[in-house]
Amino acid sequence: MKLELCAASIEAVDLAKELKFDRIELCQNLEQGGMTPSPGFIEYALSKQVETHVLIRPRSGGFRYTEEEIDMVLHDVEHCQSMGVHGLVVGILDQSDQICKKSLDAITAISKDMDVTFHRAFDDTYEFNKSLDVLINAGVKRVLTAGLARNVELGMPVLKRMNDYANGRIEIMTGGGVNIGNILKLKNEVAPAAIHFSGTNKTVIDEGSMFSETILKPNRDKILRMLEVVR
Repeated sequence: MKLELCAASIEAVDLAKELKFDRIELCQNLEQGGMTPSPGFIEYALSKQVETHVLIRPRSGGFRYTEEEIDMVLHDVEHCQSMGVHGLVVGILDQSDQICKKSLDAITAISKDMDVTFHRAFDDTYEFNKSLDVLINAGVKRVLTAGLARNVELGMPVLKRMNDYANGRIEIMTGGGVNIGNILKLKNEVAPAAIHFSGTNKTVIDEGSMFSETILKPNRDKILRMLEVVR
């Protein structure tokens, strides 16, 4: 079982390197669920020789995108390919909240040797078996999911069924609300191919500035405790 850190800051990338995570999902603006990171941030992660899978998400909110937004996604995929990124993390739904096959085919066609992970847009679909079949047929490597639920605690029964249904045809990576209290249960009862988490706390930065913000900052001690439990 592999461990993936959701890395939305230089600090998180450095922690992933130090603590020997198998890979990272690189993003920015984690407070809104994560957005496509800047080219400079991608270059930083690659320079650290961390297996880097880049989130391609043009905006916050749901995953029904306009044609213009899909064009942006495809442009970002091409850019990641040219930079030598190891993998992509994507998710596009159609107007019926099913996986958009047309967009997914376009992404996989230009992804070349990059792994493709379908992210938690999957959890906005209705029937996991049909959705998994679409991903498998498209050649997607893995799916990040909380079991069609808001978090892994609620989705645990479905996650077990998903893993059985996948039967090695696609990797199931659990994520969404993973914490010190449930990570070992996920490992033992679901036995996913990977577990994804950020290990963050809400933290106020730059309090003396009129532009002070509350961000999700990686907590080294929390991440260490989770690693000790699951490794």
